[in-house]
Amino acid sequence: MESVLASCSVSISELKKNPSALIEQSGGEPIAILNHNKPTAYLIPAKTYEALLEKIENFQIGVIVNERQHEKISAVAVTLDEL
Repeated sequence: MESVLASCSVSISELKKNPSALIEQSGGEPIAILNHNKPTAYLIPAKTYEALLEKIENFQIGVIVNERQHEKISAVAVTLDEL
């Protein structure tokens, strides 16, 4: 059996009845959408999705910074006026 990675789950037929109410009740948490008692999708509010994308972007920037740390030795100092 597959793991459900959400504290709330609903069937597709329940979702069809009133999706807005489900999103509101979730409090920003993901909702697992089940088909024959197996998760087929996860529904998250837009604000939660946007926050997730921002965290992913920040993580990716952190990876780039860590990869480029060794380049700091060859950096050239400039002032804002020189730019």
